[in-house]
Amino acid sequence: MQSLPIGKRIAGAFGVLTLSVLLMIGILWWALDRIGTTSADSVRAQDIHSEAQAMEAAMLAQNSQMRGFIIAGDPQNIADYREAVDRERKAADALGQLLAGDATAQRDIVETRQRMDEWRRQLIDPVIALARTDREAGRRLLLGRNEWAVRFWVDTVTPPLHAVRDAQGATMQQVRLARTEAMHTGMLTLLVGGIALVAATIVLSILLARSLARPIVRLTDEMEALATGDHGVAVADATRGDEIGAMSRAVLVFRDAAVAKAQADAEQQLVVDRVGAALARLSAFDLRARLHGFPPAYATLERDFNASVAQLGQAIASVRDGTSGIVENTAEMQAATDDLARRAEQQAASLEETSAAINEMSDTVRENAVQARSAQDVAGKAREDVKESEEIVRRTVAAIGDIERSSNEIAEIISLIDGLSFQTNLLALNAGVEAARAGDAGKGFAVVASEVRALAERSADAARDINQRITATVGRVRNGVDLARQTDESLRGIATDINQIATFVTAIAGSASEQAATIQQINTAIGEMDSVTQSNAAMIEEINAAVGALGDETATLDAQVGRFVVDDAPAPTAPVAQVVPLRATRPMAPPPPPKRVARPVRGNTAIKADEDDWSSF
Repeated sequence: MQSLPIGKRIAGAFGVLTLSVLLMIGILWWALDRIGTTSADSVRAQDIHSEAQAMEAAMLAQNSQMRGFIIAGDPQNIADYREAVDRERKAADALGQLLAGDATAQRDIVETRQRMDEWRRQLIDPVIALARTDREAGRRLLLGRNEWAVRFWVDTVTPPLHAVRDAQGATMQQVRLARTEAMHTGMLTLLVGGIALVAATIVLSILLARSLARPIVRLTDEMEALATGDHGVAVADATRGDEIGAMSRAVLVFRDAAVAKAQADAEQQLVVDRVGAALARLSAFDLRARLHGFPPAYATLERDFNASVAQLGQAIASVRDGTSGIVENTAEMQAATDDLARRAEQQAASLEETSAAINEMSDTVRENAVQARSAQDVAGKAREDVKESEEIVRRTVAAIGDIERSSNEIAEIISLIDGLSFQTNLLALNAGVEAARAGDAGKGFAVVASEVRALAERSADAARDINQRITATVGRVRNGVDLARQTDESLRGIATDINQIATFVTAIAGSASEQAATIQQINTAIGEMDSVTQSNAAMIEEINAAVGALGDETATLDAQVGRFVVDDAPAPTAPVAQVVPLRATRPMAPPPPPKRVARPVRGNTAIKADEDDWSSF
């Protein structure tokens, strides 16, 4: 039952109650229907019994009224007698209707009426008729037939009516018993059904409380315990197959997630504590701090931190080793600057001689550039003339092409006229055939058709003649188009050659101009180089001062680096920068005086050059 969903359980409980109520309603309905049926049967039987008694009373009244008339001779007795006869017949008719479904009873009623009619014919009617004139004679007649009358009444007239009355009395007794039984059944059903419904409601409520309310309360307690931090709480209903089992399994998921979160928080706190301790050592200039024993989730942080601290220690060791080399290099740099000043003076003298030679070359190149520009102008004019001729030929080709298209269109129109002439000839031929069929009445129409056919043939001949001439004209036009195209191609070839010549002349002129500009730039550069050379002497003095300041700052840096505590492992040696010979560059404006700042020097840079290097510079 625990695997059923809660909705199905509740629906099953209400289904049992509903079926019980429907069963009780069905039994009550049957009992009420039975009571109604028996009541109707009882009323019918009572009506039949009353009508039978009324009929018998009317029959007795006839006998008593007949005897009263004989004794008293009162005419009212005769009227009452006739009224009794009417009551008898009405009662008999009413019984016939009430007993419509009972053939035996109806037969008894008919037999009673027939025997009553016979009793009246043989006794009452003769006695009354005789008593009207002679009551004594009538009395004697009655006394003479009295024995027969009594026996006939008792043995023949009343037994069928008594049978009907007694049968309806028995029916009334049976109906009364059935109605009583139905009422007892309904009351018993109502009592037992009510008790059963109350018992079923109590039992189902207890079952639902055990299967739903208690597990829900237990699950609520488990969730409250989990919310208060009890991660070891046991979930009892996780194996159920209903919604409570699903919620219990969800609580298990929350519990496992809470346990995982608590473990993650503990690991995070451990990592934070160890990282804080390592950072405290780093703030005390101790670069030997390392992290160990981190959880797997923080292994990357441990590895990166240790690698970073190790690299920082190596860098500090390298800086500490490099400061001693910087002191040595500053002395070498100062000697090199002195040699550089001497070489700068020699360079200034060479630059003066180079400047004079370049001035003469500049004048010659300038004259060549002027002549190249003149040739470029002539080539440009020739190129423009060829372009104009090419445009004229192109328009001529286009005009001839238009003439060719027009000729083709005229040829198409003539072909259309030829087709129309052919169709007209066919129509004229058909008209002639129809005129011949018409006989004399179509002779005039035949003449017209003959003339139309002749006109169509002449139109076709003229169209063919025009088509031949147009074809010849189109051929000549095509020849003209081919010649014009050849002329256009020749002009294009000439234009191409002129363009190449103009390109060559332009290139020569451009080269001459570039050479002149280059020579001018070289001359300017030489002047600037002279200025730069003059500035180098002043810069060398500044370099000497900067080298001195660099030595002081290097000593300060060495003292600061000495405060760090690094591993005993040897630090990697920084690469030594090699000194390469200086090469000449394009002239530039004299740089502004440099600021007196210390520049970084990497490794043990040795600025040292022999005499051959400075000579090549």
